[in-house]
Amino acid sequence: MRARRKWGIGVAILSLLTLSVAGCGGSSEGASGKKTQISVLGWEGYADPSFIKDFEAKYNVEVSATYAGSTDEIIAKMKGGGGSVYDLIIASSDVAKALNDSNLLDSINLEHISNYKDIAEPLKQVNTKKADGSLYGIPMAWGPNTLIYDADVLKEEPTSWSVLWDPQYKGKVAVWDEISTLYISAQKDGIGSLDSAKPDELYSMTPEQLQKVKADMLALKPNIRKYWATGGELNDLYANKEIVISNGWPLTTHTLQKMGRNIKETIPKEGTSGWIDLLMITKDSPNKEMAEKLLDFLISPETLKKFNDVTNYYVSNPQAAKFMDADQMKRNMLDNPDTYNQMMKKINFWQFVPDRNRYNEVWNEVKAGQ
Repeated sequence: MRARRKWGIGVAILSLLTLSVAGCGGSSEGASGKKTQISVLGWEGYADPSFIKDFEAKYNVEVSATYAGSTDEIIAKMKGGGGSVYDLIIASSDVAKALNDSNLLDSINLEHISNYKDIAEPLKQVNTKKADGSLYGIPMAWGPNTLIYDADVLKEEPTSWSVLWDPQYKGKVAVWDEISTLYISAQKDGIGSLDSAKPDELYSMTPEQLQKVKADMLALKPNIRKYWATGGELNDLYANKEIVISNGWPLTTHTLQKMGRNIKETIPKEGTSGWIDLLMITKDSPNKEMAEKLLDFLISPETLKKFNDVTNYYVSNPQAAKFMDADQMKRNMLDNPDTYNQMMKKINFWQFVPDRNRYNEVWNEVKAGQ
């Protein structure tokens, strides 16, 4: 998963004249003297100032980012009128289809995306095709939802998701406030196993399976310190030593390790779910030309190297290895295709959930203790 501390992306207003000038690399300031704003909605870290500043300087624009805490928040913002507010959406593969089906996404002109050719082939297999065959989404990053733990407390690496239910961690567990947390219980009980004949079952559980998962998650409540909404919130829980174990994303582990904490992560024996984050242009964006430029910038090798510095997420463009040292290449499995493929086999990547409303109902009932 990703940190998903809240990533936010602001509002964009711009005239066609301003856009055409900006597209030629000139000033994007109009008669008002204000720079064009490109608004992004997505996950935290994906429009970090450490690399976005390069794009802003090149095109003389301002990128405003709104960070979302969950995929459902992205859906709500977009269906609430965000299609004309945001230019670029960064969301996971499970929500992309819903956005496209709601006619909120535009086709991407691949002739304008010079770096698309270098995207890893397995990631290009994600179905983001419109009815006419054009694409509405391009992968930027991917990764697993990991089991994160304080190695100063848990001296041995946990091997199963069942550790979250261990009574000795009463009040010391945090889980993401998102329906994907239900997948932990399901996978623990063998639902959606990649070794099974029905790995897709994770995203289309029967009412009986959902009730079993609900009962299991209710049994976890005594151990819960907090249902966290953003990566920053999860970081604080560990920094303040309020928790010792959680689910989360590599970004949290990376951030806390840089702070000097002995925080580690693992993928349990049952496997895990995971995400492929896509870049998408809104249908009603007033800045489509500049949004395409930003999309192409975000999947460029040099930008993805800097993005990985911030998030520790696996990147979609293997050419980023050219800008990494040997250690960073190894961490991203860009030095060994076999390791890359082995990691892929541990992850049941998020898919569209047809009955997402029911999954959300179950999750809300869990939080309410019903």
